Amino acid sequence: MAKADSLIRPKVIVVATFEVGNDTGDKPGEFQFWVEREKLTKTLTVPGVDHVVRYDDSGTYGVISGTTARSGLQIMALGLDPRFDLSHTYWIINGIAGANPEVASIGSAVWAAHVVDGDIGYEIDSHETPASWPYGIVPIGSKEPNKSPDEKDALWAPHPMSWTMNPALVQWAFHLTEHVELVDTPEAQKFRALYTGYPNAQKSPFVLVGDSFCSCRYWHGEIMQHWASDWDKLYTGGKGQFAMTAMEDQGIAGALTRLDGMHKVDFQRVLFLRTGSNFCLPHPGENAVESMTSEYAGMIPALEAAYRTGSVVLHELEKNWSQYKTATPQ
Repeated sequence: MAKADSLIRPKVIVVATFEVGNDTGDKPGEFQFWVEREKLTKTLTVPGVDHVVRYDDSGTYGVISGTTARSGLQIMALGLDPRFDLSHTYWIINGIAGANPEVASIGSAVWAAHVVDGDIGYEIDSHETPASWPYGIVPIGSKEPNKSPDEKDALWAPHPMSWTMNPALVQWAFHLTEHVELVDTPEAQKFRALYTGYPNAQKSPFVLVGDSFCSCRYWHGEIMQHWASDWDKLYTGGKGQFAMTAMEDQGIAGALTRLDGMHKVDFQRVLFLRTGSNFCLPHPGENAVESMTSEYAGMIPALEAAYRTGSVVLHELEKNWSQYKTATPQ
């Protein structure tokens, strides 16, 4: 056990889910802009975390979690490392995502009000789904889609299925960043213009509050979009709105919740930020397969949005650390 005076006490941990090559100097993934622009030049090896942890002298640490819900395993490993005291640490979990064109455009940034787990459920192949069902995914403990499960029939199912983020912290982050200048490109503009009938999809990139809906399955299409929207409403008691679809936040939220229960971290200091690199729903005239396999028209705008939006919060926390160390922003 490390001595109290030698513990590592990060002010902010920035979590990205992947990097495509080197951390600097090449084609960027989710981590590169953070490393280069925040000058995270120092490194630390953490057992159980695949990629080196990067940091600077101001208290900012950068971590790559890995992709899918397995990302939670690496965050758990970090949280259990005895060298760290994370009790006052803020977390900015950020990454690219598939935007719901009914809510957001590519290049937009969403602060998550809820993280919803789309992995756990009963499923019937579409070829065998009853004609009256909109899709073949059913909540565990229920007997048909989009019905709240009977608790006595779902005793073995994992809980929770959604996580509500600290509303005051989310709104504080949103108001701090709602006028951040985001990056747009001719390629992204051309692609957004294809989404006729979706006014939010055709907007220039903007910052908003919505939900991060997460599943390890990389899905696309109108039927799956219907399911994700229903599932989000079901597991947030009608309070949420599916805005971005990703693959990691449910695993990371689960890990951080357990670490909170162990008094290792404070889940009230956690933010999830997702930025749209593509849409999860085909545009008119496109089918689901084409949508799923097409290149991301908004990759660079999404990476820029994550850094430009998230770094505003990071810098505010660093600048006024004496205030935010003991009290979360209101």
